[in-house]
Amino acid sequence: MSFIKKMAGLGLVALLAASSASAATYPSGPVRLIVPFGAGGITDIIARHLGKQMSEELGQTVVIENRSGAGGTIGAQAFATAEPNGYTVFMGTVGTQIVNPLIMPKVNYDSDKFVPVGMISGSPYVLAARSGLNLGSLQELVDYAKQNPNKLNFGSAGIGSSPHLGMELLKYTADVDIVHIPFKSGGEAVNAAVGGQVDLVMDAIPVIMPQVRAGKLTAFAVATDEPSPAAPEVPTSKAAGNENLKISSWNALYVPEGTPDDVTQALSQALQRALANKAFASALQSQGSQVYTGGEQEYQAFISAEKAKWNEIIGKAGITLQ
Repeated sequence: MSFIKKMAGLGLVALLAASSASAATYPSGPVRLIVPFGAGGITDIIARHLGKQMSEELGQTVVIENRSGAGGTIGAQAFATAEPNGYTVFMGTVGTQIVNPLIMPKVNYDSDKFVPVGMISGSPYVLAARSGLNLGSLQELVDYAKQNPNKLNFGSAGIGSSPHLGMELLKYTADVDIVHIPFKSGGEAVNAAVGGQVDLVMDAIPVIMPQVRAGKLTAFAVATDEPSPAAPEVPTSKAAGNENLKISSWNALYVPEGTPDDVTQALSQALQRALANKAFASALQSQGSQVYTGGEQEYQAFISAEKAKWNEIIGKAGITLQ
């Protein structure tokens, strides 16, 4: 064996040994969880519950890092360029994983290279209005919007965000025209509705319902077929008169491409333990979020269905981002 081949062989052995050793001791320090939206939105709320539980499962602090803006692309790009060693993970959403590549002529990351650790949760959306709008039901809202095209407006977490898509779905299914005002996060959009700067907002139950119960927003419908135990006083979209208005926010955990398989597996096992924790599940369910479980096969089936659904809705709504 030549000297070069011998050294190459020794290098490979050393590399494998180092990889095995790092996996055996993982994690030996804090893990950074990038959240591609600002504080107060549903993704941030779920991430903070998850971070707390994952810290216990991993034996290391999980640090939440909000990197908001541009529909989640700023956070996604920061994650895409992270070292693939398991110390940076990502809170993916329908926006970062599916919608952005469909509506943006060029995205600065490849969501297909985000390696799934596992699904986390889903949260049905609630359609609500500022309290001073003086409309008492979804049908009243639709009637008013038909009689006053483009007089109403709505806030969202940004172009192509789930709240934006939910409102576009409302516009399409109810055949109404309502003006879009994008914000950097769902929390900002909800605050704008509470403050009277926008008329309408759609977001997940944990984000909307505290403001509804405080009398600061009026809820018209939960965008599902089944009543939500976390918002029993709000009718389903079907009961309110629009059976096609169905949307929920979902989250999944990812590592960068190239992360060692055993490190990914360690994270996956910690995630499944977190999801199985009764206190964690109860915390999410009390806010209207459903814990998602399942392996790679279930994840791929879910993502395929989501891609088909949102591709159709985006095409019908004509959503683009220049």
